[in-house]
Amino acid sequence: MAEATTKVQSLINQNDVVVFSKSYCPYCKATKSTLEKLGAEFTVHELDKLPDGAELQDALESVSGQRTVPNSFIKQKHIGGNSDLQDLLKRGELEKLLREANALKL
Repeated sequence: MAEATTKVQSLINQNDVVVFSKSYCPYCKATKSTLEKLGAEFTVHELDKLPDGAELQDALESVSGQRTVPNSFIKQKHIGGNSDLQDLLKRGELEKLLREANALKL
């Protein structure tokens, strides 16, 4: 578990915007679609396609307090799941966070 936790934290630290996802999850697809429509540059880790995906998902719970996907981070700040991301979008805060992270394509 310690190795997976270290890997998750490293992935969060190395990417301005990171989404831990599962390729078949409709909520994950909605999150990725929203980020794409905004023109955000982001990294996706499809846990169902990774050999250590289950361990990474367990580690995400210890890192973020959330085990479900999507599990998103902007500038190492835990954003949460799809409903959290959509709420930020509706309040006009998502684009601001992405701009601050220099994650919007010009």
